[in-house]
Parts: sequence; C-alpha cells; structure tokens
Amino acid sequence: MPVLWIILTMIALGVVGFLVGRKRAMSSVDGDPRHLHSLPNYYGVNVAMMTMVPSLLLLLLWMLVQPMVIERQISGMISDSAVEQGANLSLVMTDVRRVANGLDEVVAQGVMTRPEAREINAEATNVRELLGSVGVALGSDVRPEVLQAAQRYRGLKGKLSVMMAVAVIGLGLVGFAYATYRTTKDFRARNIVEAGMKALLILASTIAILTTLGIVFSMLFETRNFFSQYSWTEFFFGFVWSPNFRGGSELGILPLLWGTLYISFIALLFAVPIGLFAAIYMSEYAGPKMRAIAKPLIEILAGIPTIVYGLFALITVGPMLRDYFAQPLGLGESSASVATAGIVMGIMLIPFVSSLSDDIINAVPQTMRDGSLGLGATKSETIRQVVIPAALPGIVGAILLAASRAIGETMIVVLGAGAAARMSLNPFEAMTTVTVKIVSQLTGDTDFASPETLVAFALGLTLFVITLGLNVFALFIVRKYREQYE
Repeated sequence: MPVLWIILTMIALGVVGFLVGRKRAMSSVDGDPRHLHSLPNYYGVNVAMMTMVPSLLLLLLWMLVQPMVIERQISGMISDSAVEQGANLSLVMTDVRRVANGLDEVVAQGVMTRPEAREINAEATNVRELLGSVGVALGSDVRPEVLQAAQRYRGLKGKLSVMMAVAVIGLGLVGFAYATYRTTKDFRARNIVEAGMKALLILASTIAILTTLGIVFSMLFETRNFFSQYSWTEFFFGFVWSPNFRGGSELGILPLLWGTLYISFIALLFAVPIGLFAAIYMSEYAGPKMRAIAKPLIEILAGIPTIVYGLFALITVGPMLRDYFAQPLGLGESSASVATAGIVMGIMLIPFVSSLSDDIINAVPQTMRDGSLGLGATKSETIRQVVIPAALPGIVGAILLAASRAIGETMIVVLGAGAAARMSLNPFEAMTTVTVKIVSQLTGDTDFASPETLVAFALGLTLFVITLGLNVFALFIVRKYREQYE
C-alpha cells in the first residue's frame, strides 16, 4: 500500500475516532455535558490523537529505517567485481534502485506481470527492450549482479511495505480501541490532550534540532573524506581554483570566498541604507494611506523568483553597467560582474531589511518618543537618538538575515557575475561564489569518491561556519544594547 494511502487511512480513522470518542463521552452522562470532567471535544481529540499520533510516528520511523535495512541486505549481493574502478558501493546501489524502479514501471505499464518481473533471468537479452518500451533508460550496460540485486530489492521493498501498512494501521486500531475504552465521564481527557500537545511541540522542536545536527554531521563526514585526499592547508590558503577530474586539481577556497564576500558586501551596501530609510519613512513619517500602499509594494520584491532577478541582471543591469561605467572608465568589457550581481541582489534584499526594520521600529514604545519630544528634541533627533538605538538589536537581526540570504544566493550570481574564480578589487570583473561552485561540482556525471566532488561538502561546511560566526557577532551586539536600553 502506498504511503499516501496509509496516511489517508489514518486520517480517516482519526476523524472516526473523534466522532466516536465525543459520542461515547456524551452517552456516559446521558447527553448532559455538565457531568463530564472535560469538554466533549477533548474526549474526541483524545481518541483521534491516540489513533493517529503513535501510528504516524511509527510510519515515519519505518520509512527512515526501511531503506537502510534493504540496502544492508542487498549490498551483500554486490561482488567486488561489480564495483567499477573509481566508483563506490553507493553508486552501485543507486544503479540497483534505478533498475528496480524501471522494473516497477514495466509492471505498471502492463508490459510484464509481477511474477515475470521477479523471474527475469540475469542474462536475458530483452530486459533493456522491455524497459525502453516504457521510456526507462538503464544505460549501456546492466550487469547481471545489478539486475539480480534489483529483483531482490523489489521483493524486499514489497514485503516490508506490506508489513509497514499492517503495523501502522494495526497500531492505529489498537490506539483507537484503547482510547475509546478509557472514555468515561470521569476520564481527565483535557489533561491528557494538553500533555499530548505539549509533547508534540517538544517533538517538533527536537526534530528541528536533530535536522540541524544531521545536516552538520553529514557535511562533517564528507568533509573528513575530502581532507583525507586533499591537503587542508592548500584548501584554506590556496589562491587558485582549478578542479580537474582527471587529476592535478587546485582547490583553493580563497578566490571563491573573496567573490562571495565581495558580492555580499555590495548587495548589503545597496540594500541596508535603502531598506532602513524606507522603514524609517514608513514607520515615522508616512501616513496610514501611504503606508498601506508602500509596504506591500516593497514586499512584492521578496516574492519575485531569484531566476527572474538573474535574468534582470543578465539583460538589463549588466549591459547598462558595462556601457555606461565599465567601458568608459576602462575597467572591463563584460556585462557579468560583481557590481551587476551585487546591485541586483541588493534589490532583492531590500524587503528583508525594510519590512523587518519597520516592524521593529513600530515596536518601540510610543512613550519613549513622547518623552524625547517633551524634552525639546525634534522628530529627526528623536529618531536618531532614541528610536534607532532602541530598535538596534532587531535591526541588526534584519541585516544578519539579509547577509545570510546574500551569502547563500546562487542564481543571481550565475547569471549576473559569471563563473570566474579570481581575486580582484575591480567590481566590473566577473567573479563567482562558493554556492555556485558547490552546484557545479555536484552537477553532471560525477564520481562521489573524488576530491573534486567531495570539495562541495567542504565548501558548504565553510559557509556554515561563516554564517555561525555572523550569528554569534549579532548576538553580541544585541546583548550589549539590550543591557543599555532595558
């Protein structure tokens, strides 16, 4: 049974449980809810929660564990000779899953039955034709070990999927029966439901933390594999970025890091003053009608896809900077440049700064403004000396969000700044960033065991550390000014 049908089944059981639980509670007091410990809806929610939550958690856990169990069973069928030179077992397992999906597609299209798919001989010559008839490309060579492993993969996946459906639905029915049995007029349903909701909130926060840890550890493990093949000193202190999958690569991060920080600096230099001044105008000077028009129009910029910004940089901003600034000043001939990407990225970041700063400035108590004006200060002096310092911690957070967004941007850089890894102070030269190279190193037919591919994880971990440093610095600023103004 597909996972979607299992989820829909559990939702339906939850709805039935809610109705049954509520009806049973009302029946226990002959329809008079005043004799119940809790409101009737709490009894229904309790039955629905006991029906759905444990079973859905089991479903999530099963979906996480099942691929590992299957891979462990299948990996023993892959001989060392099946692993090509320069590849690894994970790549062979990817090929196994691809062939297994191809067999599933063949069965779905009616080209062959499920028993026929299970009984394909590894040396059969019509396998590729059968798969090709439904548009599934298996490549130029399907090794016998891979085909046998794919058939075994399909069998294990089917059996475990049936077991998963039985276990999840069975657990839901057990929870349904248990909660319904406990539903009486003296049952403290409200306490149970509130405790369950609290546990769900704790679980949600724990999942967020565990996800972050999983991302960090996954990058750490792959980064360790990279540094086991490539010197960390050459990576962190190298001035040349020249990957070559045939050997002899130079993977110095400094040119990429320089391009990232240079483009981000120009973007923030453009976005922060405009966004902050717009926020001050909307919160302190603009009337209600102007504010109701201006703020939504500025926030529209945040909803424009980055690829559209990239096309805007490629077609409009880049040629304009080249024709009116770079060529007359003798600073460059290309429309792809740091300035192009920085300015367009700054336009994209304006709503991040203005909207957040506007909300933060509006949160400053009006009594502080009144006190300043009562002491004889002008409106502009009140803004400079009272409002902005009081709102500074939040403004720093808005700028930090914009900086993180700028550091992680890719499409605008690809179309607006080019892909040249170099270190230069000329803003009208083409450069690139760390995120662009992460994408380029993981795109195409790459070998995940080579340092030229693993370097993407080292680049990602470096970006993570930089962002973490920005957060620590912002936290220091926030705490310093909070102690001063609270």
